[in-house]
Amino acid sequence: MSGGTGRRVVITGIGVTAPGGAGIKEFWQLLADGRTATRRISLFDPAPFRSQVAAEVDFDAEAAGLTPQEIRRMDRAAQLAVVTAREAVADSGLPFEQLDPTRTGVTIGSAVGATMGLDEEYCTVSDGGRLELVDHTYAVPHLYDYMTPSSFAAEVAWAVGAEGPASVVSTGCTSGLDSIGYATEVLREGAADVMIAGATDAPISPITVACFDAIKATTPRNDDPEHASRPFDASRNGFVLGEGSAVFVLETAESARRRGAHIYAEVAGYATRSNAFHMTGLRPDGKEMAEAIRVAMAQARVNADEIDYINAHGSGTKQNDRHETAAFKRSLGDAAYQIPVSSIKSMVGHSLGAVGSIELAASALAMEHHVVPPTANLHTPDPECDLDYTPLTAREQRIDTVLSVGSGFGGFQSAVVLARPDRSER
Repeated sequence: MSGGTGRRVVITGIGVTAPGGAGIKEFWQLLADGRTATRRISLFDPAPFRSQVAAEVDFDAEAAGLTPQEIRRMDRAAQLAVVTAREAVADSGLPFEQLDPTRTGVTIGSAVGATMGLDEEYCTVSDGGRLELVDHTYAVPHLYDYMTPSSFAAEVAWAVGAEGPASVVSTGCTSGLDSIGYATEVLREGAADVMIAGATDAPISPITVACFDAIKATTPRNDDPEHASRPFDASRNGFVLGEGSAVFVLETAESARRRGAHIYAEVAGYATRSNAFHMTGLRPDGKEMAEAIRVAMAQARVNADEIDYINAHGSGTKQNDRHETAAFKRSLGDAAYQIPVSSIKSMVGHSLGAVGSIELAASALAMEHHVVPPTANLHTPDPECDLDYTPLTAREQRIDTVLSVGSGFGGFQSAVVLARPDRSER
């Protein structure tokens, strides 16, 4: 992506709805404590499935402020996005009622769209799968919205009063990073003044669990859900499915400083690449992820020895963990061995398209608190994953620059660099 007009883009508001607690305070406390939010699936009976664990959000839509009509209209993923966007807007302190709505945009990432709603509605219209010719009259009135993920951006735009550019980014498990990268470019090129950007996914449904069961990507460690997600550990045997949402308020550094806003971080660099190799497979050398990292760092104008923390994709599959380790070494050289790395998926699971934004929220909060969140459940490191993966316990240290990466089915590899805006003045 180009640098546009060169306008610097910063984060001034964060909202998070994730496993283990709603809101940025609860979310950060979970990570800082190294606690896990993985458990046996409760949203449906998981007994027929190979993997029966997930990281669920304890979400009460009514208590979160949604009206009965909103709850009826929106799939769970859309509900999470709207509630989270409202938190981000409130956190930013921006007087949205005074903004030009045509200069306020929305970009929402999602890998699987309204999976839960579609799953539930198919069961209803097919009478539990018994009807080959389904009866559409039993479907909810807003079923069309479930089939078009663009409805997520529309719902968030309506919730915040945004009438500018609105889109959904769906690039698999890098959607949450790519939505931020796209929104940043919109601001850099001057097409908007404020962007509400992030991602949402609520994929914990029978169809999703069955799909990952079929390729044996998720863990069968059902007897110990709390310790089932084990990125970079020699005993890992698959990822733990999750759900959630993270949304940011992005604006130019100039406007944020002019109004005296609290700035969490600058989105200093972003790049994405495709491996053009395999739908689910990864090259062991990590070449494409390394290239995304290199370009993002070049755009941010930071060197490898200036990266203070790496928020890894860290899904907890052998293929990913080894690929990612190779990518860090390839792109960062000897500095890779000196930089603390961690995977928060060990605590909040893998929420597919949403997780990139959730991990960026963790990265920004790590900078805010100068704490590296740990990789939970990492007791026996894989010998091929020989970097500093911050096992078990959070670590206090100064953090001015963070690299966050993602890897997704389809061959997507993305990287974002967050930096303290005043780093060049220090």
